[in-house]
Amino acid sequence: MTPSDLSSLSQRLIEAARAAGADAADAMAVQGTSVSVDVRAGALEHAERSEGIDVGLRVFVGQKQANVSSSDTSERTIAEMATRAVAMANEAPDDPYAGLADPADLITEWDIDALELSDDTLEPTAEALQDDALAAEAAALGIDGVSQVQQSTGAYGARQIWLAASNGFSGGYRRTDRAISCVAISGSDSGMERDYSGDSRIFQSDLRTPEDIGREAGERAIARVGARKPPTGTYPVLFDERIAASLIGHLLAAANGSAIARGSSWLRDRLGEQVLPETLNLIEDPRRPRTNGTRPFDAEGLPTRRRAIVENGVLTGWTLDLSSGRKLGMASTANAARGTSAPPSPSNWNVALDQGTASRADLIRDMGTGLLVTSMIGSTINPNTGDYSRGAAGLWIENGEITHPVNECTIAGSLPEMLRGIVPANDARMHLSRVVPSLLVPGMILAGN
Repeated sequence: MTPSDLSSLSQRLIEAARAAGADAADAMAVQGTSVSVDVRAGALEHAERSEGIDVGLRVFVGQKQANVSSSDTSERTIAEMATRAVAMANEAPDDPYAGLADPADLITEWDIDALELSDDTLEPTAEALQDDALAAEAAALGIDGVSQVQQSTGAYGARQIWLAASNGFSGGYRRTDRAISCVAISGSDSGMERDYSGDSRIFQSDLRTPEDIGREAGERAIARVGARKPPTGTYPVLFDERIAASLIGHLLAAANGSAIARGSSWLRDRLGEQVLPETLNLIEDPRRPRTNGTRPFDAEGLPTRRRAIVENGVLTGWTLDLSSGRKLGMASTANAARGTSAPPSPSNWNVALDQGTASRADLIRDMGTGLLVTSMIGSTINPNTGDYSRGAAGLWIENGEITHPVNECTIAGSLPEMLRGIVPANDARMHLSRVVPSLLVPGMILAGN
């Protein structure tokens, strides 16, 4: 379907909802194509292609709402969706915070080309994806000590999205992505260790080479050979850039308007307080070009905009959609996200934490003795208190130098204290939707031997 087809489909859904008795409605149509090819041991292991269209309809009857979705776009199904949605809404409880955006607040114009969300390069063939996967696998196997490659994958996806509502909003855009990933294994039997590398970009020309990805996966797997448990105690912990964004992710989750409205966030009483070192800012920029989290408007038709979530270490506001904003007596920050099967909820787009001046090597040198975390498993985080505990693996640092790999340990601390004391490196990858460098936490509890 063309964008005009999706626009027409969305309008038909809204018209059907009004005809079925809805006071207001919004609709979402998503047409997508995805292709992935997996190889193993130099041969094709799995290939998959999917194409389809999904539609979602949300209706309002007074202060009641309901959401339905389907992958069938026939006129009969559209009419049935509308009828069922209105019937469901009539049985739903009143929600005083539900409702569409004021038409005066809707976005009226945008330059979609300037955001560079879609690559016009031809869709790669399955053979091209397989060639990339095979090249990555070969490069990983070329690293001395790599015993096998668990999986090597080439993938491509394209989606056309359209949103419309009875308040007059209608708009959409196309998004593409191209990816290569590789998982390498070193050692054998009980001494086997696994690590990975990968890259995903909007534009195929920006993608790292499969050889680079395969080599990095292999080198990372080799670096984990001979891992053992670290000593138990309190040590500095350096979160590698690959996983450092998870720490900032916990901060973003705690600042989410839904959590604040429920009262289930350790940040609920800390608006206007210091949550990061005073030298750091956390900026959200939903219009950063060529980035996966970029969009001109949110799922409720409001114009996205750049904002400081944390400024000079101080928390400046929550992440809000219309509903959570109304609950808190605040305006939406244009952070509504949704799929076809559920109503909107608050979500962050592109965020970036200020980088430091020191390299990761500098932080390793200066931290003395401690742990460089390169992977984590499990998660025990108390959303009300910020108590933090996770399984971890990585590299042990002794006197400022990497000495050996470690695994089977737990790192624990208090998120509020951890975040206020972080020291950033300067190694963030600028193309990611979460630009976060390696982060040093000066003291955490390690449970190992």
